[in-house]
Amino acid sequence: MAGKYDPERIETKWQKVWADERTFVVENPAPGSQPQGKGENATYVLEMFPYPSGSAHMGHVKNYTMGDVIARFRRHQGQRVLHPMGYDAFGLNSENMAIKTGEPPAKFTEEAIATINRQLRRLGVSIDWTREVVTCRPEYYKWTQWLFLQFYKKG
Repeated sequence: MAGKYDPERIETKWQKVWADERTFVVENPAPGSQPQGKGENATYVLEMFPYPSGSAHMGHVKNYTMGDVIARFRRHQGQRVLHPMGYDAFGLNSENMAIKTGEPPAKFTEEAIATINRQLRRLGVSIDWTREVVTCRPEYYKWTQWLFLQFYKKG
C-alpha cells in the first residue's frame, strides 16, 4: 500500500499545475473567429457572489463545490466551460464589518477578497481567476453606471 496521504503536498502540487497550465482559463476568441465550444458545447457556471465581509465559511464551501461539480462534469463531457468568480462588494455586510474592525471599507473589503480567494484556491475549485469581478472596483461599476444612464435617457 502507498504511503499516507499528504494533502498539503499533493493538493499544492496539483493547484500549481492547474495555475501554471491555465487549466481553467477560457481564452477570448480572436476577433472575427468563431469561438470553440459555441452553443451546445459551451456552458457558463456562475455561483452567487459572496459578500466579502470576512473569511469563507461552510456555506461558501457548499455553494462553490456544487458549481465546481457542474463545471467539471460539463468539461468531462467535452464542453468549453466559463466558470468565473465575483464578489458583491457594495453593501451593508462590508460596511458593517469595516465599522466593527475600524478599518476603511476599501481596505477591509480587499483583504477579505484576498482571504476568500486563498481559501477557494486551496479548496481546488475550477474557477477561471482571470475573470474575477468585484462590484466595488471602477472597472466593474462604470458599466452599471453607464447602464443606468442609458435607462435614464430612455425614460
